[in-house]
Amino acid sequence: MTLVDTRTPDPKRFIPGATGDWEVIIGMEVHAQVLSNSKLFSGASTVFGNAPNSNVSLVDAAMPGMLPVINEECVAQAVRTGLGLKAEINKRSIFDRKNYFYPDLPQGYQISQFKDPIVGEGKIIISLGPDRQGNFEDIEIGIERLHLEQDAGKSMHDQHPTMSYVDLNRSGVALMEIVSKPDMRSSDEAKAYMTKLRSIVRYLGTCDGNMDEGSMRADVNVSVRKPGGEFGTRCEIKNVNSIRFIGQAIEYEARRQIAILEDGGSIDQETRLFDPNKGETRSMRSKEDAHDYRYFPDPDLLPLEFDDAYIENLKRDLPELPDDKKARFVSELGLSVYDASVLVSEKAIADYFEAVAEGRDGKTAANWVINDLLGALNKAGKAIEETPVSPAQLGGIIDLIKAETISGKIAKDLFEIVWNEGGDPAEIVEARGMKQVTDTGAIEKAVDEIIAANPDQVAKVLAKPTLAGWFVGQVMKATGGKANPQAVQALVKAKLGLPEE
Repeated sequence: MTLVDTRTPDPKRFIPGATGDWEVIIGMEVHAQVLSNSKLFSGASTVFGNAPNSNVSLVDAAMPGMLPVINEECVAQAVRTGLGLKAEINKRSIFDRKNYFYPDLPQGYQISQFKDPIVGEGKIIISLGPDRQGNFEDIEIGIERLHLEQDAGKSMHDQHPTMSYVDLNRSGVALMEIVSKPDMRSSDEAKAYMTKLRSIVRYLGTCDGNMDEGSMRADVNVSVRKPGGEFGTRCEIKNVNSIRFIGQAIEYEARRQIAILEDGGSIDQETRLFDPNKGETRSMRSKEDAHDYRYFPDPDLLPLEFDDAYIENLKRDLPELPDDKKARFVSELGLSVYDASVLVSEKAIADYFEAVAEGRDGKTAANWVINDLLGALNKAGKAIEETPVSPAQLGGIIDLIKAETISGKIAKDLFEIVWNEGGDPAEIVEARGMKQVTDTGAIEKAVDEIIAANPDQVAKVLAKPTLAGWFVGQVMKATGGKANPQAVQALVKAKLGLPEE
């Protein structure tokens, strides 16, 4: 990979040091596990959480004479991901053997794509913000390549006091390694990049993005330099498995490197690990300048070749991706960029919102989904998939407001009831007498009584009409919050002889 500097140094991203400002340069290699029922070259299951060594075929265990056979679904998933990254699809790619010894790698090599990957250059647009003015900054991050490879097994060190065990369930599972260009200049950009990439593969259905289970993890390459100078020596932080930890690892590593350089030292190119408990990186192994591994074309696998028709077929069935969905929400439903960004952040949230918004006002639906539903989910520590309020129930609440059956205030109470107890919103309103009073006769009677009982307040309002809200509040209180607020306001003004606005 040829390193190309694509960004103009931006002072607001500089890190201050003792000798002046520094700029951090970040590139990422993300390993995303392909969503498929079986492994890349065998028919063994990929289900997570099965008993150790139960998802293992003879191919995965490297038994003599076992030949790998490519899983076509894994190829299709890699191409779909490439299309989602607006990347070049290579119709001919080659599998190599990446030779290294590891106890959980029974073959003694990993089958990977080195020189000729299945996907070439692409791009991801990340949005940073909003700033104090509510604006977002869009930044293009280049994708260098995406290649297919096998995952290794897992060494288990906690099963025996003196011995390590090996679980080969992951051995041979298909991974997409998505390599970015060194285009990121802050930990916030790196977190936004990972968030966006995760969102894209989940929309595409090519990876579940579950970082807790290790199905998506990142190797983060960090270096520092004086702004606009030559690229510095990078260190690779291995297998970071949360977006929060990516940000923390970069912050620590950048400051560690700056401190060494300012003391007159130099940075050793090495592989490091991030310790989330201590919030720091530590050395794992040195890394030579050349590639660490020896690659040879795999003699058991022919070059992978397909035609344009195959790509077009896959392109035809691609879902709407977050950027396109966001643009549609803004242009067709009149949402703000901020609201649209929140709603498309997860496919499940976008699907929920679209179900609520169908046939209703988009802005109202967005307000309820973002402020009330996501707010309540966040407070309860639940994901959108665990919501106790269905789109039909939330839509029902919005319909009752529109029909003026209930006021906005009553709607909040109704949402609480549906959240805690479930049920049909319209039936709850009927059964519990929550309908707002729209009968002007009943409202008028309440207004008359409160005006008659408060002559002092009437005099104040006549002197200062802006105080009329006091009467509106008293009437709402007297009617148990059920009176139509607009009707109350109009009647108060009419009775006191105040001009209509």
